Amino acid sequence: MNSRAIAAEASGTFMLMASVLGAAFYSFGAPAGAAGILGVALSIGCTVMVMAYAVGHISGGHFNPAVTLGLVAGGRFEASKAVPYIIAQVVGALAACGVFSLVGHTGATFAANGYGELSMLKASLTEVFILETVLTAFFLVVIMGVTRANGPALLAPVAIGLTLTAIHLMSIPISNTSVNPARSFGPAIFAGGEALTQVWVFWAAPILGGVIGGLFGKWLLED
Repeated sequence: MNSRAIAAEASGTFMLMASVLGAAFYSFGAPAGAAGILGVALSIGCTVMVMAYAVGHISGGHFNPAVTLGLVAGGRFEASKAVPYIIAQVVGALAACGVFSLVGHTGATFAANGYGELSMLKASLTEVFILETVLTAFFLVVIMGVTRANGPALLAPVAIGLTLTAIHLMSIPISNTSVNPARSFGPAIFAGGEALTQVWVFWAAPILGGVIGGLFGKWLLED
């Protein structure tokens, strides 16, 4: 396994997690006016886009266990490399959460994903599971499409970043938006309690969606 690829995945996921936490913790209550859901969505979309440009040539710029496993399902990534990538992604997310825990002002739930009382709209487990699965599948189809051999390589990070922005605009009120098990795991560890008991949903649904999207993308896009 290429150590540079592992470092790229860890650092990219660190920045992805930081973009979620920084916007969620601080921009909602900023004295100059809250950035709100749009601010959080743009923060993570722009961060993933620029990190894909910065280190995507090293590791592929997954930054997400569901993406890694979806690309395995779609025949775009070697299964033997998946576990080291996922470990690096989780470590990156945990490291970002650790930094923000030192900064403080994090809120009791630490921007954790969830259903019921952890959902802005008090969405149910079933509602959250369905939406996280569908949106992750959608995300993988976009990734498969824009990174195909004859695809728009230079614009692929833009398309991926804008897709993630749209996903957050759609689902922050329902689940606080995961579509990424590493993003969910870090805050759940630091929040503990109910967030930790619910974190399994944000591994199961995004991974299921990622595999579905990878398989569907392979069928749809490849000759």
